[in-house]
Amino acid sequence: MSAPVPRIPVPHTASAPYTVRGMNVTDHRFTVPLDHAAPDGESITVFAREYSDAALPAARVRELPWLLYLQGGPGGKGSRLLQFGGWTKAASKHFRILMLDQRGTGLSTPADRQTLALRGDSAAQADYLTHFRADSIVADAELIRRALGSGPWTTYGQSYGGFCTLTYLSYAPEGLRGSLITGGLAPLTDPADRVYEATFGRVAARNAEYFARYPEDRDIVTRIARHLDSVPEFLPSGERLSVRRFQMAGSYLGGNTRVDGLHYFLQEAFVPTPDGDRLSDTFLETMHGLVSRASNPLYALMHESIYGQGEATNWAAWRVLQSHPEFEPAAAEPLFTGEMVYPWYFDEDPALVPLKETAELLAKKTDWGPLYDTARLARNTVPVAAAVYTDDIYVDRDLSLETAAAVKGLQVWESGDFHHDGIADDGEAIFNRLLGMVRGGDA
Repeated sequence: MSAPVPRIPVPHTASAPYTVRGMNVTDHRFTVPLDHAAPDGESITVFAREYSDAALPAARVRELPWLLYLQGGPGGKGSRLLQFGGWTKAASKHFRILMLDQRGTGLSTPADRQTLALRGDSAAQADYLTHFRADSIVADAELIRRALGSGPWTTYGQSYGGFCTLTYLSYAPEGLRGSLITGGLAPLTDPADRVYEATFGRVAARNAEYFARYPEDRDIVTRIARHLDSVPEFLPSGERLSVRRFQMAGSYLGGNTRVDGLHYFLQEAFVPTPDGDRLSDTFLETMHGLVSRASNPLYALMHESIYGQGEATNWAAWRVLQSHPEFEPAAAEPLFTGEMVYPWYFDEDPALVPLKETAELLAKKTDWGPLYDTARLARNTVPVAAAVYTDDIYVDRDLSLETAAAVKGLQVWESGDFHHDGIADDGEAIFNRLLGMVRGGDA
C-alpha cells in the first residue's frame, strides 16, 4: 500500500431494512477515494449488503459484532443471499454479516468494457485499474468499518478474499479482531511463475484423477477437441468455440461436487443432426456460461496482478503453459485447464475484446507496489485461522503452508476432504471449526 489508510469521514447512505426469508437486510453505499493516497481526488461508490437474523431482537442485533466477508475472485461481487445456509447460517448466530461488492464489481462503481470506455484510451483505463487491487480493497474496508461505527471486526476471506486478508494484516491490523481464511493463503514474495508451475502440476493430477473416475470421458473430451478443429461450432454470443476455450471447462475440477457435474455436462455434448453429429444447444449454452467473463471482466483483467509486486507478471500462466505440452489443444489427449488467464482470452471473449490493449498494459506493468509487509506479518498479533486444502488446484498446498509459517500465530487446519470450493460443500462445519480456532485466540 502506497500510503496509510486515510482517516477521513466517508459519505454513507443506508436503505431502510427489509426482510428476506428470515434475514434482516440493509443496503449500504459508501463514497470512497479512487486513490487512497489522494483522498481529495476522484471518488467511487462501494456497495455492501448487511444481513442479520430476523429472529433476534433488534437490540440484540445491534450488539452483535460485524463479520466482513471478502469474496473470491478477483472481480467477484459479494454473494446475494436468499436465505441463510451453509457458512452464513453459522455466522448469523454470532455476527452481523457484511457482504462487500469489492470495488468495480456488482453495485460498486462498475469496471467493464462499457464503463471503462468512459476513462479514455487503454493507458487511461490501465492506470485507473491500478487502484483495484487488494491494497485498495483493504483501504475501502477500513473506511467502511469506521463509517459503520464498528470497532475491530472479524473478516472471513475465501480464496482471493484470503489474499486480501493477508494485505489487511499487513497494513491495517488495528482494524481486525480476528480473521478466517479458506483456500486463500497467497505466496508473499514469490513471482507469479512459481504459482503457476505449482498450479499446472496440480491441475494435471486432477485431470488424471477425473479420467480415472470417468474413463469413458477421456474419449469424449478428445472427440470434442478434434471435432472443434474441423467443424465450426458457435456459442450463443456468436463467436466460434475454440478447443482452448473448451478446455476451460476444467473449472469444474476445482470442486468436490462440481467435478461430477463435468461428467454430466460431457454426456450431453453431441446430438445427431442432418449434417452429422454436432454439439448440442444444451452443451453450447452451458459452455458459454463457463467461458464468458461478461459478468466478471475484472477476473481476467486483474487476475495476474494479484501476484504483482515490483515486476511485470507478463502473462505468467501463458508462459508457464508452454512447458506443459499435455495442455496444448493439439495434444493427442488434451487436458482440461483451470481458471488461469491467457492473453488470447482478449481475442475470443466478446466481453474482453475491447479491453485487449488495457490487459496488455497491465501485464507489462513493472512498478506494482507491495501487497504484503512480511516483517509486520512475522510479528502479527491478530488471531488467524486458515483452512488449507491438500489437493487444492488453485491455491497450492505447499505454497500455502510456507505463507502460514511466515505469519505469526496463524493456525492451520489442513484437510484432504475438500477442494477449493470447500465452503460450498460443508460451509457450516468449516466456518464453525475456524471460528472456534480463532476464538481460542480471543477473537
